[in-house]
Amino acid sequence: METRINEISLSYRPKRKAEHWPQISSSSLAAHVIYQNWDQNTIAVYESFKIVLLNNSNKVKGIYQISAGRITGTLVDLRLLFAVALKSLSVALILVHNHPSGTLRPSEADKQLTRKIKAGADFLDIKILDHIIINPKGDYYSFADEGIL
Repeated sequence: METRINEISLSYRPKRKAEHWPQISSSSLAAHVIYQNWDQNTIAVYESFKIVLLNNSNKVKGIYQISAGRITGTLVDLRLLFAVALKSLSVALILVHNHPSGTLRPSEADKQLTRKIKAGADFLDIKILDHIIINPKGDYYSFADEGIL
């Protein structure tokens, strides 16, 4: 009987030094950083959901795409989202997704997903600083600014 099993190894290898990471101090700065790092060839085509991974000083460690979906929606696997947050040793996250249609109004599904992620993050002692919706023009909607986070 074979009893060997796989060994799991987790790693995080930053490519930029922390002193060069942008520091997020407002929703407008977060939206700018996100928009500048979004693939402009797809932002108006289909919805994607990403997380901005932050350290304790709100410096951006990186942006990770959780899902790329359909024209009017995308599915978010919370296990993958939290696996990335934990693996990168992030203490805070900014949730972000795009609306290819250009509208900035969050849907009820957007609000429910945000509540669900926030509940899981609270349990893991990870802060959810904001959920930002961006459109193809770079305009944005901030859940935190609107008081619904």
